[in-house]
Amino acid sequence: MLPLPAQADLSGLARIAPEIEPSAHITANRTTLAPFSYILFCQRQPGECRGGVEATIAWDLHARMRLARINRRVNRLMLPQHDKADVWSVGMAAGDCEDFALTKRHLLIRAGFPAASLQMAVTRIRSGEGHAVLVVRTSRGDLVLDSRNDRLTEWHRTDLTWLKIASSENPRLWYAMN
Repeated sequence: MLPLPAQADLSGLARIAPEIEPSAHITANRTTLAPFSYILFCQRQPGECRGGVEATIAWDLHARMRLARINRRVNRLMLPQHDKADVWSVGMAAGDCEDFALTKRHLLIRAGFPAASLQMAVTRIRSGEGHAVLVVRTSRGDLVLDSRNDRLTEWHRTDLTWLKIASSENPRLWYAMN
């Protein structure tokens, strides 16, 4: 298990931000099935699958440093390891892409970021292999935290093909992106 930080107060980082340019944020309105392994994960750990009122993190130096630090920490501490049964987990010492993304989401919530600003997404990498990432809604736009690198990348500037994303209000509800 990864060591988890104490709860931090970042209350001022979340706000509704209607002034953001629309292309900076992901829009998806057609519901689709959530990944079955995610549904099982939520049944085992319902506290990890909470959402809330859609929130946007104010993009400032403090938020950027916190996001980058947790992204880098998980990418460096967890060992990449494919699981044959496709079990989604949080806080493990080793795992595959969705385990990295869920662990980042968990740590960011513990650090005070609102759960509704942190969305799980399923994509494909260039080879066609399925890949899960964490999407963070900020006033700069939606940023991707990916297990393949330490960059905080705008969603539309990644090399990913987007398939589906969890709702920010109810992460058990997913939307198609194609």
